[in-house]
Amino acid sequence: QVQLVESGGGLVQAGGSLRLSCAASRSTGTITIMAWYRQAPGKQRELVASISRDGSTNYADSVKGRFTISRVNNKNTMDLQMNSLKPEDTAVYICNAVHFVFPDQRAYWGQGTQVTVSS
Repeated sequence: QVQLVESGGGLVQAGGSLRLSCAASRSTGTITIMAWYRQAPGKQRELVASISRDGSTNYADSVKGRFTISRVNNKNTMDLQMNSLKPEDTAVYICNAVHFVFPDQRAYWGQGTQVTVSS
């Protein structure tokens, strides 16, 4: 069982910055991959960025160069530094964590945190 706690959402003006955080808690097993997804009104959920335990990262083309993902706290906490925010970044940002407990692997989702960027 994994619980995810998200924080850091809010309202900013275009060009501003926000830092999102997702903390994963679990009794056993390993959090292998953590990722941020986002979903804007009328659009499908999309992957924003992901990070594995070894630090390998992946970014959506739309945020590359502006967002930075990282893991700290024994690699169970994930941060997303968002710079040069644009109105099109407005969405609910949702934390995702893949939890491995031999022999199974399961995905968990956070509640989501609202990010609003005004023009």
